[in-house]
Amino acid sequence: MPEAVIIDYGVGNLLSLKIALQKVGLNVKVGLSSRQIKSADAIALPGVGNFSAAAAKLDVVREELMDAVKSGTPIFGICLGLQLFFQESEEGAGKGLALFEGRTVRLPSSVKVPHMGWNTLRMVKQNEIWEGVDDEAYVYFVHSLYPVPVNKEIVCAETDYGATFTSAIASKNVYGTQFHPEKSGDIGLKILKNFAKIVTR
Repeated sequence: MPEAVIIDYGVGNLLSLKIALQKVGLNVKVGLSSRQIKSADAIALPGVGNFSAAAAKLDVVREELMDAVKSGTPIFGICLGLQLFFQESEEGAGKGLALFEGRTVRLPSSVKVPHMGWNTLRMVKQNEIWEGVDDEAYVYFVHSLYPVPVNKEIVCAETDYGATFTSAIASKNVYGTQFHPEKSGDIGLKILKNFAKIVTR
C-alpha cells in the first residue's frame, strides 16, 4: 500500500484528513521528519492554521519537501497547505515554499469572514485529479485568505465569495485546494480517490 505523510506543522484537523486518505487506499503517517518525507509516496500539507507559525515549522524540512516536489512525488495542499505553496501571505511574516509565484491575501471586509460552509466550484481547467467533479459542485470551505497566483495557467477552479478567488490549482505533481476535500462529502472523497490513483500508478 502506498505511503502518504501528512506534514504536522501544529495545525488541527489532521485526524479527519488521515481517515479520508486511508479510505481511498493510502497508508497514512503524520509527522515532520526528513526520513518520512524522503520515503513517502505522497505528501499532504493540511489546513487550518496560521501562515507564519506553519512556515517557521516547515523550515526544518523545507529542503526535503523541495526535493520531493522536484523528484515528482505527488503533493496535495489543503487550505493553509495550498497557501504555503506561494511566496508570502498577508496573514503575517514568513516565507512560503515558493513553488509558485504569488501571495495570499485576505477576503474582502464586505463579506462575513471566515468564509465558512458550502460553496460552488467553477471549473476553469480540467485535470485528472478533478475527474468526475462537475462544474458548480459544492465543497466545504473554512478560510479568511486565498492565494493569488501570478501564473493563471495553474488555476483549475474558482469560487465567488466577496471576490472571485482561486479555489483549486494543479501543476505537474503539485495539487491544491482552498476548500477541504476531507469535509466535502462524496465530491471530496472523489478528489482524494483521484489523488490516490495518481500516487499508485
